[in-house]
Amino acid sequence: MRLAYKLGSALGVGTALWLASCTPQRERVDLLVTNATVYTVDSTFSKAEAFVVRDGHFLAVGKTADLQGRYQAAQTVDAGGQFIYPGFYDAHCHFYRYALGLRSANLVGANSWAETVSRLVAHRRQQPNAAWLTGRGWDQNDWPGRRFPTKDTLDALFPDVPVLLTRVDGHAALVNQKALDLAGVTAGTPISGGVIGRDAQGRLTGLLVDNAVKLVATKVPEPSPAEAEAALLQGQQNCLAVGLTSLADAGLNREDIERMAAMQQAGKLHLRLYTMLNPTPENKAYYLPKGPYFSDNLTICSFKVYADGALGSRGASLLAPYTDRPHESGFLLQNPGYYRNLAKELAATKFQMNTHAIGDSSNRLLLDIYGAALKGQTDRRWRIEHAQVVSPADMPKFGQYHIVPSVQPTHATSDMYWAGERLGTQRLPTAYAYQELLKQYGQVALGSDFPVEDINPLYGYHAAVARQDAKNYPAGGFQMNNALTREQALRGMTTWAAHAAFEDQRKGQIKPGMLADFVVLKTDLLTAPNEQLRATPVQQTWIGGRQVFTQK
Repeated sequence: MRLAYKLGSALGVGTALWLASCTPQRERVDLLVTNATVYTVDSTFSKAEAFVVRDGHFLAVGKTADLQGRYQAAQTVDAGGQFIYPGFYDAHCHFYRYALGLRSANLVGANSWAETVSRLVAHRRQQPNAAWLTGRGWDQNDWPGRRFPTKDTLDALFPDVPVLLTRVDGHAALVNQKALDLAGVTAGTPISGGVIGRDAQGRLTGLLVDNAVKLVATKVPEPSPAEAEAALLQGQQNCLAVGLTSLADAGLNREDIERMAAMQQAGKLHLRLYTMLNPTPENKAYYLPKGPYFSDNLTICSFKVYADGALGSRGASLLAPYTDRPHESGFLLQNPGYYRNLAKELAATKFQMNTHAIGDSSNRLLLDIYGAALKGQTDRRWRIEHAQVVSPADMPKFGQYHIVPSVQPTHATSDMYWAGERLGTQRLPTAYAYQELLKQYGQVALGSDFPVEDINPLYGYHAAVARQDAKNYPAGGFQMNNALTREQALRGMTTWAAHAAFEDQRKGQIKPGMLADFVVLKTDLLTAPNEQLRATPVQQTWIGGRQVFTQK
């Protein structure tokens, strides 16, 4: 106004008005971010300097000077040369279970059974009145001797409180006698698709594998609504702090989804969720007639199925026996007819079938079942979750039947110390074969499977490209022929993850029309040394153009 007044005094009011009318009006927007290195992860993997957000979506992407001249923003952020990526998307995790598990003893990383027990005792001191003593994350493969524990110590220390300790993969648990008694489990209890551990004398050891875990786990009391909400909010904060903006939560029931949806609608839960339904009769009866549901914050269009167990607990179903247990080959959790019938049922709908398949036998069975049910349909995006051990003869079926490989790179670097003992030298080269899977389908969706692994997506990024653990072991990487390039890995945790959820038209890229979810780092993930990738802190996390986390 002051400039216009001076011009008017010198040149005359009419001239000033004519000049003002020739000045282009800048378009009003909500947010302008400038002076950044923006990895758009678009089809050409282009880079930009700045972008504009309006109504929760990216409006324009380009150069700082150009966008500053075209737009007037209610909020302007100078990124100071930092690096910006689309919001990170975990394509396979267990967010609901992770959040509720924050109330349990953390047993991840315990280096012995003695350390595991010590952590459990300390946790009990903090929660002396809890009805159950629960813990998660133990892994006998990290202990001297690598033997499964037994319940003797738990019986001695906690004779009057039921104890349930879930293995790191979620497919095995150790319980004490009190828990067995409450669940009515005896040495004669029948079980299918699982194992109830017994010693040489036929006595219960307390070890439960796969379907046997449910016999006891279903007896653990559910948290109150207030407890569940508090846990979900804490879980969300942990996710936002590592740059996660979207999650694929694998295996939920209607009440779980509705609780989180209500929190989203109330503005408490900012994370965007792609939820996979458990294929229970109740869930199918409710959701199948309604059809898939899509919104900016919530997607319900898939069912999560378990074909087998985990390699670490020898529940993965293999074509040939385990190398270290010649009389065991693992097992399916249901009979083959169950999977065929379910695939046929879902093929007649628009829902995806997403199946947990670890062993080469379960992968073969499910790929063949998928192919028969889909009958040549090319864009149903049915998924194999994990695809951990796939025989060379079955690998091409991912491309032939258009099946999405949904994999977790840190599984490779967690299992590499002992996977060879389970699989032997002939099978190991076709395990954790992410580059080969990518060649078959053209994409791989990357996740973590947390809480089985850490929630930080950059751990998975590092594992995908370097094939090394947190200590940068082994030198040169594990089976590097199946490492992903950095560009591929970033696509896998953004746009390819979105594709696997039928969300690629809404998220996963920084380009006009997409939801404005992005992450700010000081590190260039495309050029930084491998050893810096895991330690990279997230500076800011934004969802829908709104800042939801900042590094303090």
